[in-house]
Amino acid sequence: MSDNRASDSRQVESLFSHGRLTTIPRRTARREQLLTHLAERFFERDRSYTEREVDAALSTVHEDCAALRRYLVVSGLLVRPRDGSSYRRGR
Repeated sequence: MSDNRASDSRQVESLFSHGRLTTIPRRTARREQLLTHLAERFFERDRSYTEREVDAALSTVHEDCAALRRYLVVSGLLVRPRDGSSYRRGR
């Protein structure tokens, strides 16, 4: 693992306590690190997810799964059609 990836991993780990996310970072760069971690941890490429599945996965780490889902979509890490019928891993 490169030094940058190791540093990013430590920074993301510091956001968790007992497996739960303690806060959603306000700083964009730190939030992006968290969102990348969540996308890689919970969502496979080439698979569609329902909103219920996305929320179930995200609720295992934080009670505000809707905010996390929204941030993932805005960042392009999850993509969905206009009708919101499904979610797929983005970039």
